[in-house]
Amino acid sequence: MRIEAERAMTGGAPNMIRPMPGNGRPRVVILGAGFGGLAAVMALKGAPVDLTVIDRRNYHLFQPLLYQVATAGLSPAQIAMPIRRILSRQKNVTVLMQRVERIDKDMQLVHTAERAIPYDYLVVATGARHAYFGHEEWAENAPGLKTIGNATEIRARILSAFERAEVTQDEKRREALLTFVVVGGGPTGIEMAGAIAELARKVVVRDFRHIDAASARVVLVEAGNRILPTMPACLSAKAQRQLERLGVEVLQTATVIHCDAEGVMLADGGQIRSACVLWAAGVMASKAARWLGVEADRAGRAVVDKRLNIPGHDNIFVIGDTAAAKKKDDSPVPGIAPAAKQMGEHAARAIRALMAGSPVEPFRYRHFGNLATIGRKAAVADFGRIRLSGFSAWVVWNLAHLWFLVGFRNRFVVFMDWGLAYLRYERSARLITDRHER
Repeated sequence: MRIEAERAMTGGAPNMIRPMPGNGRPRVVILGAGFGGLAAVMALKGAPVDLTVIDRRNYHLFQPLLYQVATAGLSPAQIAMPIRRILSRQKNVTVLMQRVERIDKDMQLVHTAERAIPYDYLVVATGARHAYFGHEEWAENAPGLKTIGNATEIRARILSAFERAEVTQDEKRREALLTFVVVGGGPTGIEMAGAIAELARKVVVRDFRHIDAASARVVLVEAGNRILPTMPACLSAKAQRQLERLGVEVLQTATVIHCDAEGVMLADGGQIRSACVLWAAGVMASKAARWLGVEADRAGRAVVDKRLNIPGHDNIFVIGDTAAAKKKDDSPVPGIAPAAKQMGEHAARAIRALMAGSPVEPFRYRHFGNLATIGRKAAVADFGRIRLSGFSAWVVWNLAHLWFLVGFRNRFVVFMDWGLAYLRYERSARLITDRHER
């Protein structure tokens, strides 16, 4: 009867749905297999539910280390793992590699291009994408860093710039090729800038005969009055000093008003000629708010209540970068991996409570601190009363990121690669591949 009813709801179209077993168990659909989505799935292990995980990619990605792939420190396989492998032992899970097109809240259906998947409970954890503040045309010349594809493209652009500089006879062109601009002074921006400076001055410096790679210019452009604005001012200042020791130029109160293949133009009239501009200035949530037909904030995140539900639907949870969630003091929950994991675990607890007829507690975010690394052995860390910088913060940063990596093999391989890189200043993934080949 359940299957026939579902067919009736979709007009009887063939192959439009994949019915769950007719065992009367609640159907939980989770959109996105990032930190939040996977946390929700794993927290429902052993629960009397049928889970369906939908993601447009077949792998879970450890985004905080993407900059290492982009700067040739790690290979993609070291920070990603197939979703099916992660969940292979969880018997109540079905994984679908599909792209969501819309959500029908009334019929409780998630529509993809090929089918409609029914749900009793829905968890939306579809993450975020780059934000160019109304200038999407800049994306072609200033790629952001959100996917493995982005990371390998950025790696190719950086390495190709050195290769092209080696063969050009035009001095002005060579100068532009050896100028790297990173737009955005948040954690991703400073990590990228520091890693590129180290790559130029410590790694590839011996590889070329006609250029001095160590003379490469790395410019970090920040529109605000300091980098790392979410950290205390003292740590921002220390991070800037550490970047400058690596040779990075830090421009503050510098707003980009134009970006093309020749470089960037600043609001004060200044121009930086560069053949490699990278974007780390902002993010925009996925289309989830539009799918759900709910209010969104300026970053496109769906506005949720204290239980992470959208208005009028206590069986729909929006989590992670997709949600405009608030802390107890009404300030926004930060878009970081620990927050997404906590939201996913909360959604799972709430689903269990709803199934049991128990009240659902409000979401309570626990902040464990902010971390950002600057190069090979320097970082800043803010744990409230405890603030670290330099080598000690770098050690904490490494341990925290290794802990969050999915799978023992990933932790071991990354640890070994980082250890060798630390001792030998070596980057093992310096490849220009596939469509990026020149």
